[in-house]
Amino acid sequence: YGRDDVYIANIVKCRPPGNRNPQDAEADKCLPYLERQIELVDPKVIVLLGAVPLNYLLNMKGIMRSHGKWMSYKGIDVMPSFHPAFLLRKPEHKRDAWEDMQKVMEKLGKPSA
Repeated sequence: YGRDDVYIANIVKCRPPGNRNPQDAEADKCLPYLERQIELVDPKVIVLLGAVPLNYLLNMKGIMRSHGKWMSYKGIDVMPSFHPAFLLRKPEHKRDAWEDMQKVMEKLGKPSA
């Protein structure tokens, strides 16, 4: 896969002050835009990077328990995994993230290595 095969979107469409996680009201205002983006892109798979999208798209908490497990959002297969910033702080989880991505590649019928 190349960059043209991947679409990146955020829960909110502008960066919260201090790069903090979005507040519920901020995410709620932006969610219709994200839902429309997903509808237009019509992805085969959605990869959630971190706890924030897990919380706002699937109404779940606990990325440590959820990563690597297939879920669904409006009929689309979803793979929760770790946010890249988390992996920079906790490099011991890079293997877990790699295994999550291998599951995504397998689901898409693509070689993972």
